[in-house]
Amino acid sequence: MGVSQLLLVGLVMLLGLLGVLVPGVPGTWLVWAALLWWSLHVKTGTAWWLLVGASALLLVTQAVKWLLPPRRLRGAGVSRRMAVFAGVGAVVGFVLLPVIGAVPGFIGGIYTSERLRLGGHGEAVASTRTAMRAIGTSVLVELFACMMIFGAWIGAVATG
Repeated sequence: MGVSQLLLVGLVMLLGLLGVLVPGVPGTWLVWAALLWWSLHVKTGTAWWLLVGASALLLVTQAVKWLLPPRRLRGAGVSRRMAVFAGVGAVVGFVLLPVIGAVPGFIGGIYTSERLRLGGHGEAVASTRTAMRAIGTSVLVELFACMMIFGAWIGAVATG
């Protein structure tokens, strides 16, 4: 697989990561489809095992999301701006502290958004808790799974 195709697969995966944050966009499907495309072209044992592991992880993720309480977006004050801050925070956390840094980065992004909007620490903490109860947990589960798949793919490409 050429460099241009690898870049295209990586771009589709990044779009999938962003798609997780936008309601109605099939972000996990984009990540999985990009990995499937890569696996079908590379045809190595590592590629197939990564595809199997990613499929299993995404199935478990969907089950966990289904078991979580339903989203109450507008009632909790969740805005697009907050979703952007949370997503950027998760990506920055993932880069600074691979894999586990996504969780505190996501929560930190929500807190930063609310701190800028509300002005005070106490109000921002209360609003962050409310947002995490309403939407954050299910989005965080899905985003974390997709980031793990993306990170594993980068590792496979770098070593292969």
